[in-house]
Amino acid sequence: MDLKYGSDEAKKFITNVGLITSVGKNKENIMSAEWTHVISYSPWLVMINIGDYTATAQNIAETKEFGVSIASEAQDHICSIAGNGTGKELDKIGLLKEIGVEFVNGKKIAAPLVSGAALNLECKVVKHEKMGNKIMIIGEVVNFRVEPKTTPIIFSSGGYKKLSDFAGSKPRVDAKKLEELTNKYRKN
Repeated sequence: MDLKYGSDEAKKFITNVGLITSVGKNKENIMSAEWTHVISYSPWLVMINIGDYTATAQNIAETKEFGVSIASEAQDHICSIAGNGTGKELDKIGLLKEIGVEFVNGKKIAAPLVSGAALNLECKVVKHEKMGNKIMIIGEVVNFRVEPKTTPIIFSSGGYKKLSDFAGSKPRVDAKKLEELTNKYRKN
């Protein structure tokens, strides 16, 4: 069974937005990847799923490294620009710099990272495999920088949302009642 991109079914998923950076034959490049996930804490592994035809995929295949900047709530415009067009035809990093977006150099990889992102990760490839119509790339985090006063942006229903838009709802079950029920149904 296939899932059509942009369909009502696809819009039910909620993901963060990784701004994937790379350097290689396609020069410095950035793309948005909603499919960016932590898959292991020890070692710290991150998985991205991208099209094998992309400039980013080609750069990563060449250099075996990439950056992940988890976009903050203030960076939806960066996500939109990075997600449109191909790095084979457009210098998206040059365009972003022109509108005032700042980048920082990686300490252990050649790719730049987006300044002000909620989290910046420098990754070395440990697995690269075709999965369906995407390439699954797993990278081990070799360096990171967290921006403590930022919140990641999320992608859902075909658009960018603030996590705070979903937070703050009243609990459906009283905390004390939930604790009592948990103790009642605890298996020995």
